[in-house]
Amino acid sequence: MSDPADRPGQDGPGQPRLLVRDLTQLVTPRGADAPLRGQALAQVDVLEDAFVLCSGRVVEAAGRMRDLGAIDGDVIELDGRGLAAIPGLVDCHTHAAFAGDRVGEFSLRAAGASYEELHAAGGGILSTVRATRAASQDDLTAATGEHRAWMRAHGTTTFEAKSGYGLDLDTEIAQLRAIRAVGGVPTWLGAHAVPPEFANADAYLDFLLTTVLPAAAPLAEAADVFLERGAFDAAQARRYLEACRDAGLALRMHGDQFTESGAIPLAVDLGARSVDHLEATGSEGIAALAASGVVGVLLPASALFLDRPMPPARALVDAGAAIALATDFNPGSAFCDSLPLVCSLACTQLGLAPEEALAACTVNAAHVLGRGDRIGRLAAGLDADLVLLDATDWRYLAYHLAGDIVHTVVERGAVSWKRAA
Repeated sequence: MSDPADRPGQDGPGQPRLLVRDLTQLVTPRGADAPLRGQALAQVDVLEDAFVLCSGRVVEAAGRMRDLGAIDGDVIELDGRGLAAIPGLVDCHTHAAFAGDRVGEFSLRAAGASYEELHAAGGGILSTVRATRAASQDDLTAATGEHRAWMRAHGTTTFEAKSGYGLDLDTEIAQLRAIRAVGGVPTWLGAHAVPPEFANADAYLDFLLTTVLPAAAPLAEAADVFLERGAFDAAQARRYLEACRDAGLALRMHGDQFTESGAIPLAVDLGARSVDHLEATGSEGIAALAASGVVGVLLPASALFLDRPMPPARALVDAGAAIALATDFNPGSAFCDSLPLVCSLACTQLGLAPEEALAACTVNAAHVLGRGDRIGRLAAGLDADLVLLDATDWRYLAYHLAGDIVHTVVERGAVSWKRAA
């Protein structure tokens, strides 16, 4: 396994430039705005016979080969013939910091047990909590690094990961440290479930906000809460998120996964960056999101894995809402580390065009992570994160269902992964 702890391509005096030349296609979402919505979500620029020149961690230039002049100094060249370049994929919703697995639970679900039944019986989230609490910091960091390597092999160059499998002080902090150690964007999901040592959600929130939040806030970039029947209600979610906002964290939410329980109105009222899942969202929620700056993060792999209704992506886009796509990678309800597979689901199950799916897991996902001005497009001055697809048409990203489509991954101007010959 490659060591993902050191993000490649850091600026340095000895790093040569990287030239990816003779690309069959270079594709990027059009413009410079983020997030994209409506018709703009489907607008991409496609250049044929193209190049990308990286200098240090950023793109120095990108365009057609006929416009590439002489290049002085040391340059590493990659042959792009027969390949299509897209921006590095951004996975803005994962639970990658965990120990153990839930393959036994998978078998029970395949035999007919529901997600809520497993959760009520002490399975689900609390099963992974037990395994994660038992792991050492080194073991948890190694596991998170392995998961990060899986995502990289599918073209993910930036990923978010949440805590929430500790539900205590030490393990929540260990998760956040593990995420940071492997180059992820850390989100504190302390309010994921109520652990068995607490009598109720309110008592647990007292503990979270007085004991864990002061230690988590310096390590995390955002806070998240699971607002759902059997987890936390809207009033409890508001209390948690307002305290996290006061501590300097951006706000995220799990909402409308199984029931409409007030997640979207709360997200809009608090100015959250996103509300994620939305499998149960109806027409009023769609209209509210469309009128707001909150991004709806759609997780079709989770809906597929749990045999749930798919989120209303087409209705959201047509109403003018901003959407993003993510894997929801976790051991219980979406054991999926592939954004190309998510793009396939978006096109075949959610009614999105390939162009819309690409923007949703690049520039819009970057916006959710507060990085829409740095990543998600291939343009001069942005981070040099790109994926070379082993196809002459970039739409194979979604078209080749579960295909071995990723040829080379470049992060910050250096090759971080390449498929074995």
